[in-house]
Amino acid sequence: MALTRRQFIKRTGLVAAGSYLGPSFFRNPLLRQALAANLNDLDRYFVVLFLDGGNDGLNTVVPLADGTSGNLRTAYQAARLTGNGGLQLSVSDLTATAIGMDITSGTPLALHPGLIGLKHLWDANALAVIQGCGDPISLNFLSHEFSRGVWQTGNPGGSSTFEGGWVGRYLAANYGGSDVPGVSISDSVAPEFLQTGTSVLAVNRLADFGFPYDGNYTDDAPFKQDAFSALYSQANSAAQATLRYIGQGGAATLAATGSYQPLSGLYESDRSGFNQAYDNLDSGVARDLREVAKIIYGVKQGVPNVNARSFELSNGGYDTHSDQGTSGADDQHNQLHHEVGDALEVFYNDCLDMGVANKLCVIVWSEFSRRIQQNDNGTDHGSQGPMLVIGGAVNRGVYGNHPNINQDALNDDGNTLYSQAAGDPYRSTDFRDVYGTLLKHWLGVADPLTLLPVDSGDPNAYWTSPNFDLGFI
Repeated sequence: MALTRRQFIKRTGLVAAGSYLGPSFFRNPLLRQALAANLNDLDRYFVVLFLDGGNDGLNTVVPLADGTSGNLRTAYQAARLTGNGGLQLSVSDLTATAIGMDITSGTPLALHPGLIGLKHLWDANALAVIQGCGDPISLNFLSHEFSRGVWQTGNPGGSSTFEGGWVGRYLAANYGGSDVPGVSISDSVAPEFLQTGTSVLAVNRLADFGFPYDGNYTDDAPFKQDAFSALYSQANSAAQATLRYIGQGGAATLAATGSYQPLSGLYESDRSGFNQAYDNLDSGVARDLREVAKIIYGVKQGVPNVNARSFELSNGGYDTHSDQGTSGADDQHNQLHHEVGDALEVFYNDCLDMGVANKLCVIVWSEFSRRIQQNDNGTDHGSQGPMLVIGGAVNRGVYGNHPNINQDALNDDGNTLYSQAAGDPYRSTDFRDVYGTLLKHWLGVADPLTLLPVDSGDPNAYWTSPNFDLGFI
């Protein structure tokens, strides 16, 4: 199915050029100097996977037993009930997915049993778990929309100097208007990728991606293509920066509509075994990751005009106020974790078979976690939770501190506290430290502080001392 003209503008991000940001912002020389090398030169791929709705972090990375200097398992058992509607994962539930330990407290940890696919990646030395990720602002609101915005922009304080999405700032500073370095597997450009310096495609399925010609008058297609090419060329030569951006982005996207659609057939023909493996999972995440795999395969095969290296996709359903469940086949959270973990395992193995696993990095995040104590049979909005990083170049391990889930350490709402106090055994991992580590050590940004704003205020309560060397990559 071809795109409508309105969808074409929406999906290329061109609508943002005149209304969202000033294009001159991304031509700032300080931003361009922030990059030591671009992603294409590094021959790497970067995938952002968003768990939409607030994933329950406590039932994602779970204490298996009390540690040498803490009682996290005891606190977990006090907060999560057993029996009908209980959310407590038993030790026997977790035995098959045991990973490392919380270094500070010596607490052994396990992944939710639904993440058995990620346990397999842990065993393959391709998974890092970063605990206690949050920020000092979102805890005050625990609003989906607000927290999504904070994480997608990487800008909790709303600084006007850091507009757009956190990946978008990287892309805009590193690519031009005639490039297509990113793809959102969606019907619109992901907020993480928003900017006005380069082009980003938004595609649900490559097989359906095409320029919006009129299907009733196919003979007119070449003439319409020539007309649009002429319009974009004229805009590209205009004196006004926004028109030039539209001209460059439009020409790039017009070319992409002819280059990206054939990738679907190419992949299905050359990689039928993995194509079937995604089909066997029969899930949205598997289908979306297959679209990413198709593009990566196209880049590896040298398909002309296919150069995207950054990708975004999401999976919804994590707002588990009720009927969250544990490890049962029909339990909601278990199904969600299986959908993500099983698909990521197939995707990683697909990339391994292509010979690009060491060139792949996937980050998995959610806008916040869930409350420590369960409600009747679900969990309310919470604060800090884990982030996951997957790839052949990842340094396997558990990073950061598990949040303090003891009842007397929670705030009045029953949520864990954000802390940046030096020496605090439960010191939080600010999510910007994770972003900055990826920007510096994977994307080649010399100084991530040109792309991420630092907080001001009490250094014990705000992110004033960044650490972009967390060590997971």
